[in-house]
Amino acid sequence: MNMLAKQPSLPRTDRMMIDVEGMTCASCVAHVERALKAVPGVETASVNLATERAEITGAALDRAALVQAVEDAGYEVPARPVDITIEGMTCASCVARVERALLSVPGVTSATVNLATERATVTGSADLAALTRAVADAGYEARTAASATAIADETAAKKSAEEAMLKRDVLIAAALSLPVFVLEMGAHLFAWVHMAVMNTIGMQNSWYLQFALTSAVLFGPGLRFFRKGLPALARLTPDMNSLVAVGTSAAYGYSLVATFAPGVLPAGTTFVYYEAAAVIVTLILLGRYLEARAKGRTSEAIKRLVGLQAKTARVVRIGVATELPVAEVRPGDLVEVRPGERVP
Repeated sequence: MNMLAKQPSLPRTDRMMIDVEGMTCASCVAHVERALKAVPGVETASVNLATERAEITGAALDRAALVQAVEDAGYEVPARPVDITIEGMTCASCVARVERALLSVPGVTSATVNLATERATVTGSADLAALTRAVADAGYEARTAASATAIADETAAKKSAEEAMLKRDVLIAAALSLPVFVLEMGAHLFAWVHMAVMNTIGMQNSWYLQFALTSAVLFGPGLRFFRKGLPALARLTPDMNSLVAVGTSAAYGYSLVATFAPGVLPAGTTFVYYEAAAVIVTLILLGRYLEARAKGRTSEAIKRLVGLQAKTARVVRIGVATELPVAEVRPGDLVEVRPGERVP
């Protein structure tokens, strides 16, 4: 039987683009290329004087090392803003945490995070992979899109799916919480409700029913708060999810003891608070749903504005007009706009 020899796995080759400013001639190009090729891991380095951009390939490329090599050679790497989409933020505390994580990355000069659009704008020479890792270490997800249009389309689709899911969870949580609220608070507010419960299912069976319904709320629609809140609490960086998780767990846990082990509690303190846990989750979910609707409208407005923008620009460099994507236009470029055209 013929045996196929196992082919050795080839090392992964990275490709990176870096803008270089200050070059004036072919000698500058050669100087920058030599500096880049001297960086460990670099296999090839090609510098284009017209576009003032260097293309580097190699294994495990370190952007910070490449930038340092260019600067040591006497040239500049402009700090260009990078847009990153951040997922999982729920409050101002999350925004501050993400900004601190991004600013801690070497090479970052500024970082601004917008909760409404779930976007971060980072300026500096830091590698995108390093920025993504910093956001992940902070407990959130980061990703980039190819263009502003792609970002708007992706954000709109995500917001629509999130809104539909939240609407479903709000309806489920409300349907399960309403009987709990009526059984517990109705018995406290109205004597006839209390008598009706006592004469039909009894108080203990009422607690069993509340336990079942509240458990369905907490570990169904409300499970998202525990999945995000408890890890954040373990990292000593609590957020809104942590607050909801701790509050509902306290009410639910005390109610469990009162229901199944009442002898542990002092006399006169055997009460249940299932309705508090269930209603808190329902109200927070309702707030999240309304917030998602508002963000969805914002995304639609951004998408319409992006649709009005010019996708390309005619840039004059070294006396030659070249059609380039808007993302490649840099400060100081001379842009040619003809009559009737949109200004990029």
